[in-house]
Amino acid sequence: MKKSDFNYQLPDALIAQKPLANRNASRLLCMNRDTGVVVDRQFTDFIDLINDKDLLVFNDTKVIPARLYGQKTSGGKVEILLERMIDEHHAIAHVRASKAPKAGAIIELAEGYRCEVQGREDDLFALEFKGDDSILNILEKIGHIPLPPYITRADDESDLTRYQTVFAKQAGAVAAPTAGLHFDDELMAKIQAKGIQTAFVTLHVGSGTFQPVRVENLEEHLMHKEYFIVPSATVEAVQRARARGGRVIAIGTTAVRALESASQSGTLQASFGDTQLFITPSYEFKSVDALLTNFHLPESTLLMLVSAFAGYQAIMNAYQHAIAQSYRFFSYGDAMFLSR
Repeated sequence: MKKSDFNYQLPDALIAQKPLANRNASRLLCMNRDTGVVVDRQFTDFIDLINDKDLLVFNDTKVIPARLYGQKTSGGKVEILLERMIDEHHAIAHVRASKAPKAGAIIELAEGYRCEVQGREDDLFALEFKGDDSILNILEKIGHIPLPPYITRADDESDLTRYQTVFAKQAGAVAAPTAGLHFDDELMAKIQAKGIQTAFVTLHVGSGTFQPVRVENLEEHLMHKEYFIVPSATVEAVQRARARGGRVIAIGTTAVRALESASQSGTLQASFGDTQLFITPSYEFKSVDALLTNFHLPESTLLMLVSAFAGYQAIMNAYQHAIAQSYRFFSYGDAMFLSR
């Protein structure tokens, strides 16, 4: 298949710029991936669509305030978006400036912080943050929540909590695992009260998730790296769900990527490290039976993933239905449940 096969026209008015007042107030488009039948529901119905044999797998990554503003010693303005932290003082980042800074250049940040450009790694820059404070401490003091590029407003104080899941734990993502944004503490309590088991993986979502596929032939696309962890406790939870005849339900495409990356031997194994797994139609899923996800950008790797999971034509039809019914799209938008 080609990149252009995954294009669709979306009115700008359907791109959610802000979250709804309540996390679980979104709509839920449900599609049976075997029949292609689409049903319009509310997200509060999700609890009724799962049972005590099922296992919900969440991504517990935590979004860091990874956007920084500063200036070069020459006075030129600089915007930094961290892609990943290497250690407490070194990171790989996107750097926007009128002229790309060279190795050795110092970038002055707020409150006296500064970093030095160490060199280039393709389109990214290697940075060293000076002083005793760790990168995480610096970000907590002067960083901004890195809202996606299709959200055209500046971040505000509400994004500190709303662009973060209620179960976020492992700091390192620069984008939220957005399917998880629909869950609040009340719904998590209802899931537990219903006897539905939960497990967690970690996948630190990188800004590469928003990067367009630049080649028409998908086989030529180089997938961005993302760090993931699938702990042994989650592997055991999946095995127990299989034994009792339940479904493994991934909450978000990031949970899918983690589980499937840890299943490349043919069976799910406790794993950690970088993944560049690129899931496109014809991929055979090994560990995921159902998927809760938001709506994804045209020609994006995530749209290709959900098309692989539920069928290309079925997904494209479902997206046209969602547009016709004025669903809200992308990070702060509505959700889709793909089941069998």
